[in-house]
Amino acid sequence: REGRISMAPAGVTELVAAGHQVIVETRAGIGSGFPDSEYVHAGARLGDAEDAWGADLVVKVKEPLAPEYRFLRGQILFTYLHLAGVRPELTETLLDSGTTAIAYETVENAAGALPLLAPMSGVAGHMATLVGTHYLAKARGGRGTLLGRVLDQSYGRVLVIGDGVVGRHAARAAAALGTRVAIAGRHPGRLPDLRRAISDDLEFVVSEAGAIAEHVRECDLVVGAVLRRGDRAPYVVTEAMVTEMPEGSVIVDVSIDQGGCVETARPTSHSDPVYVAHGVVHYCVTNMPGAYPRTSTLALTAATGPYVRRLADRGLTALQDDSGFARGLNTADGHLRYRAVAEALGRTEAYRDWPDA
Repeated sequence: REGRISMAPAGVTELVAAGHQVIVETRAGIGSGFPDSEYVHAGARLGDAEDAWGADLVVKVKEPLAPEYRFLRGQILFTYLHLAGVRPELTETLLDSGTTAIAYETVENAAGALPLLAPMSGVAGHMATLVGTHYLAKARGGRGTLLGRVLDQSYGRVLVIGDGVVGRHAARAAAALGTRVAIAGRHPGRLPDLRRAISDDLEFVVSEAGAIAEHVRECDLVVGAVLRRGDRAPYVVTEAMVTEMPEGSVIVDVSIDQGGCVETARPTSHSDPVYVAHGVVHYCVTNMPGAYPRTSTLALTAATGPYVRRLADRGLTALQDDSGFARGLNTADGHLRYRAVAEALGRTEAYRDWPDA
């Protein structure tokens, strides 16, 4: 149920104009509303999956799935990987094949921000509130609370855990509905900035166990938006906390692609997105932006396009000249190249600095 494609036709046009040959898997853009004819018009050659994987640089949206492992042969792979949160056999396959895997989610810019994670984080954050509202409906198994304002009276309570890109988008969407919103973070000094960006009525909660436990007991919707770069997300909502939540309340764990920040969370899909644990509806889809593939593809192309162009033009020398870009390197030459991933997987013996000393 993944409708995104890693590059819109406009991105292909730029690569072809720069002298590169581009292969697009047949029908890969259909889910995002981009037919094969638009890629052909942009100058791409269409091919099957094996043709596309045969390129020197393979650009994807998500990590390779098991049926794709056979295509890994040491090429450069540029995609979302989330190695600390996905199946360990993927990491082993990347290492065994000598694949140079560059993860969107660990690339940094000059300010230390994560420019390639940001667009999908924004989509997922905005979507988290909308999804939560949907599943709060009684007919969907929720407690029947409408998040918002009716005749100047505010209804519902939302707690967003994490004040990064996901958290800010989720809180902004909830505030726009008119419901009561609290955001949990580790830096209270950010509250003035958060209120300017989200709402003057935003409440700030220091992200520690006692405060989180107190707030989740009263919430209709809890959004998990916790990030540790390259590492597995920590559990900030324990199973004991979930048992204290109101029956029919909803949890949307956006951190699930990094293992989840709610102890009762487990990965779900767009085909089967929710389950109930301790009377609480859990939505834990690992590729949430895939539900809105056209917007996601356009936003992703705008962010990744310049980096793809640099890799196509210069190969790995593009990383040597940009330390933030080099932070995206997760595997190369049979070694793990991102320390947090190696530590999360318990594979520090496979870690090597890059470039090699």
